[in-house]
Formats: sequence, structure tokens, C-alpha cells
Amino acid sequence: MSRPVRIEFPGAHYHVTSRGTNEQAVFLDDEDRAVFLNVLDGVVSRFNWRVHAYVLMDNHYHLVVDVPDANLSKGMRQLNGVYTQHFNRRHGRDGSLFQGRFRSILFEPDAYLLPLCRHVVLNPVRGRVVRSPHAFRWSNHRATCGAVRAPSFLTTEAVLGTFGKRVKENQKKYKDYVKTGIGEPSPLEERAHQVLLGSPRFLSEMQPILNGEKLAKRGPKRARRRRSLSALFKNVENKTRAERNELIRRAHIDHAYTLMEIGDHLGIHYTTVSKVVNQ
Repeated sequence: MSRPVRIEFPGAHYHVTSRGTNEQAVFLDDEDRAVFLNVLDGVVSRFNWRVHAYVLMDNHYHLVVDVPDANLSKGMRQLNGVYTQHFNRRHGRDGSLFQGRFRSILFEPDAYLLPLCRHVVLNPVRGRVVRSPHAFRWSNHRATCGAVRAPSFLTTEAVLGTFGKRVKENQKKYKDYVKTGIGEPSPLEERAHQVLLGSPRFLSEMQPILNGEKLAKRGPKRARRRRSLSALFKNVENKTRAERNELIRRAHIDHAYTLMEIGDHLGIHYTTVSKVVNQ
């Protein structure tokens, strides 16, 4: 069975999991866990990641991240590679620590950021390690609740901001939200094609990339100075189709606008935009 295509583009959101080879433990004690978080801090700083949630179990870990610079694979190689060197050196071992490639689910943040962050911090409860996520030290839950100081690599604005504008009230609402999720099914059960989680519209937009079309290899570039769609398509009605199509490609590849954003602006279907981009 072929490996699923790894979809990477600026601002993509992922649920990431990496497990020990043959389910072996990757964290033997709290020092290992502390070192892993220190390595994660360095990766976030170097690769410009935004970590919304994390949990460290004995034989695996989960992350919820978004990557403004479309560099998930590069960052994961750094994260798992540097931590494996520490683990092998400290425990007198050699060889691979993690099982094959890490697993990632590309998700639509508007619908799934909160459910996936809840899913992550509830792992110790589902695994019967603790009865409450608040009792588990090695996740972001207590930091997001405001019970402890958040580590420098953790961003809480997107999660807490969904509950309102007052931080203290939002922290309580988040805590209650997580509590109500105990016993609920995992949002990952709704994924499609093994690697996608989102609305039908989101899935349709990602499908051409999942099928391995050129966009998957080339990838949209992150623009240093992003021009508005109105500026990019100024007087587009007076341009030829070839000129319009070139502007569409520039908007997507150079300025990182999604197919749906471009289609909505021009009043055309995003599948038409996809065909233009992949010509």
C-alpha cells in the first residue's frame, strides 16, 4: 500500500502523532519528557511553528500545530532526530526510536482546532493514566487553563479566542469544554483518505493535491508582502483569459491565497482555479 501524500502549504494545520518502534516507550522518565519539550521549543523557534496542543504519553506523543512556512516535514525530522540522539545517548541504545514516518492529519481549523486540541489533552484520561486531564503534567492542558505558566513554544490565543475576549473567562470555558469531551468519540474518526479532516468543501479543495498533481510538488510560496486580492486582480475584467490565469497562479503560488479564496473573489468555482494553477 502506497504512503499517503504529505500535503504542505503555508498556514496548514496538522494533528501529528509519532510512536515508538514496536510500541516501545520513547519517554522513560520525566527527564526524557523535559528534554523533548526543550527540543520542541527549539524546533518551534527555528521553523516558525505554532503549537496549540501537545501531550507526551509513554510510547508516543501528539501535537496540534500550524506551520506558516510549509515546513512540517523538516521540523519533524529535526524534532525526532535530535530527541532520538538524546534518548540513545542517555540510555545506552542505538538505532531508530520512532516507528517509520510520523503520522499527520491535515485539518480545517475553523471546524476542528478545538475538538482536536481537546482530543489531545484527553489522551491520558482515555488511557486511564489519570482521571482528569488537569492531573496530567505532560500536556498543555493546565497551561491553557491558566493554572501554570505556559511554555514559550505554546500558543493559546487561537484556542482561547474562540470563547470570547476575556482571558480568565475563556480559560474556564475551555476547561469546561474539555471536561464535557470525556467519553465523546474522537474527531479523528471523521477523517477522510487517512490524512484529511474537514468539510466537504475543504476535502474537495485538497483532493487534487492528494492525487499528486503538480501543486503538491511545487507548493505555494509564502509571500513576504502579501498583496490583497483586489490589488492583484485590479481591472481583471479588461484582461485576456491568459493574463487572468497568470494572475490566478501568482495569487496562489506567490501570495498563498487558497483556491476557494481566489474563486470566491473572481466569482468562479475553485475547481476551475485548481485547473488553472496546475496547467
